[in-house]
Amino acid sequence: MQEKLAEIKQSSAANKLALARYSWMEQQTISLKGEVKKTQQFQVRIGPDGQQQKIELNPQAAPQPSGGRFKQRVVAKKTEEFQVYGQQIAALGKQYSQLDLQALDQAYQRGDISMQPNGADGTIILSVKNYLKPGDSLTLVFDRQQKAIRAVQVASYLTDPSDAVTIAVQFAKLPDGTNHVSTNQVNGVSKKLGVMIQNSTYQPIG
Repeated sequence: MQEKLAEIKQSSAANKLALARYSWMEQQTISLKGEVKKTQQFQVRIGPDGQQQKIELNPQAAPQPSGGRFKQRVVAKKTEEFQVYGQQIAALGKQYSQLDLQALDQAYQRGDISMQPNGADGTIILSVKNYLKPGDSLTLVFDRQQKAIRAVQVASYLTDPSDAVTIAVQFAKLPDGTNHVSTNQVNGVSKKLGVMIQNSTYQPIG
């Protein structure tokens, strides 16, 4: 297992460096009970600190709620609440989509990692418990031939385990072989709020 884990970590670290040579478009769509409430687009690149830097494209002013002043205040407060919650679960989704090598090492040392080959297609399924938070779980599909992560599934939460969050990440490859997050669907289960993150239009920097 240690050898395969090292393979995944090495691939992830090399890929992070390769991705820093690109900028791309990110679209975030927030839905409440299946109804789209807000869509935003960002230009994204990796900063010197290794974190994503985002600039919102064509930001739109929030529409004024209709009705009397009291109703307007209630609607505005609710709107702000779901937008803040959406930002929180989107940030959590991104945290899980970028492999934390230190957390992976710690999980291995605790015995919280299991691994199984996935048949003849050359993939490995890695299951991690207590990965970033106590009681969370991460399942990762790694393609050994392509040396790339294919998908990540997560069951986690924000601050309390009762506020469950599910995360489903799909990866794709650029023509030069750089692996990237294609889609990241994050669902806040109790609030029935979902954030779909889609990445596209990758351009080399410089």
